[in-house]
Amino acid sequence: MNGNETNRLMAETGIVPKKCKGQNFLIDDRVALRHVDYAEIEKTDRVLEVGPGLGILTSKLIELSDDVTCIELDDILAEYISGTYGDRLKLIHSDAMKVDFPPFDRFVSNLPYSISTPIIFKLLECDFKKAVVMVQKEFAERMVADVGSVDYSRLTVNLFYKADCRILETVPASRFKPRPKVDSALVEIIPRKAPFDVLDEATFFKVTEATFNQRRKKISTALRNSGLIAKGDEVPYMDARVETLRPSEIGEVADAVFLLSRK
Repeated sequence: MNGNETNRLMAETGIVPKKCKGQNFLIDDRVALRHVDYAEIEKTDRVLEVGPGLGILTSKLIELSDDVTCIELDDILAEYISGTYGDRLKLIHSDAMKVDFPPFDRFVSNLPYSISTPIIFKLLECDFKKAVVMVQKEFAERMVADVGSVDYSRLTVNLFYKADCRILETVPASRFKPRPKVDSALVEIIPRKAPFDVLDEATFFKVTEATFNQRRKKISTALRNSGLIAKGDEVPYMDARVETLRPSEIGEVADAVFLLSRK
């Protein structure tokens, strides 16, 4: 697929890319081929794609796997995907944020920026072998950021706890139509065992969220404001700010909060 082919399909379907939905269609087949190749799909793998758009990835996924599921919210695009690929795939015409993901082994998607964060968090709750996602470059940098950097975030910590994550390549904005204002990146996510132990994962994620939501405040202040500790309670690194703590150190804080909640 290229720019001319995309123009033709947009004209035939009547689809008008919506900025609010982050609809920027990939128009470079070479990038799409590399995207799919990175996923290392086997014929028996169950593959999930969120937001197939005009099918530049979909057309390649169905050649590699006998079990492809696409989730598409847009009425016109859902009708196009269904009409083009028929029973070669399963189409879920719904909001990927609201529908349960079916069981899958490989996740291959070009994610709109507007839903990248919640989809990645939802993805991390699933059992899968590998994900390769296209996201905006600045979002990709948040996914793999170092402690202390401006990009270091709740997303970084949750990903580090759940998976190995790395940027595979940068994709120029010129490879999309309409052309976005920023470049994108392909990112690989491979689930693995957490590199450190915590007493309670739910508390770890709550502490991570609460402290990053108030990242300019001291740990103790952010936890008190969130109702996770009471005045006078002490936790490790209570005078530090979360952006200076490694994920394992946030785990130490979470363990202390959990033990306080058991008293």
